Amino acid sequence: MRLGLDGEPGPLWLMAHTQTAGRGRSGRAWVSLPGNLHASLVLRPGCPLAAASKLSLVAGVAATDALRAVAGSTALPGLRVKWPNDVLIADAKIGGILIESSVAGPDADLVVVIGFGLNLASSPIDPARRTTHLAGHGLIIQPRAMLDSLAAAMHMWLQRWDRGLGFAEIREAWLQRAGPPGERLSVNAGRGVVDGTFAGIDGEGSLLMRDADGRVLRFTFGDVTLPGEGRGDEFRQDGK
Repeated sequence: MRLGLDGEPGPLWLMAHTQTAGRGRSGRAWVSLPGNLHASLVLRPGCPLAAASKLSLVAGVAATDALRAVAGSTALPGLRVKWPNDVLIADAKIGGILIESSVAGPDADLVVVIGFGLNLASSPIDPARRTTHLAGHGLIIQPRAMLDSLAAAMHMWLQRWDRGLGFAEIREAWLQRAGPPGERLSVNAGRGVVDGTFAGIDGEGSLLMRDADGRVLRFTFGDVTLPGEGRGDEFRQDGK
């Protein structure tokens, strides 16, 4: 973020070989070992903050496309996105995305940093959820090769996103890479767990869930659990 606030025009990719003091959603500590991808994209999206908050969905679409590209003919069963910033294979987390944004002053451009963590060689032990990595699926991919694939996918999808004007296309692409309508899920938004079924995402990128009474509920934050995934992980749509 400091590079952006100091005037870096972006887009600029940064990659670390290890991550020992990373931050996940809600400021949670995150450690990842060598051989995995830990990369951040610094950019000035040229759009309002409300539009920039949807970049997590753009990033999710790009990440799944990048994983498919490096996998080639190797199958990645159940590769999908989980709203708004997780990537899963067979209901186990293989990667996550964190969006941070800031401005240097009242007249300054918005600066956004999109952080990606993708498990290539190993996956962290998480008692709260299942995790996986590409090597466990028979794929040995170097972080630099993964970054090249991810950068190409992000470049294409950022062009289609078009500073938020193309979000309708992003929404459709994301839904194609998500679970099916009617999939069971649970959401805890701070006032107890609500069970229901997946009903999509709306034009603002918020989660839609149909409850047992048939009502469609809208969520911008909460703890989400999918069948077979394990306990949910807190997220916010804006990545904070």
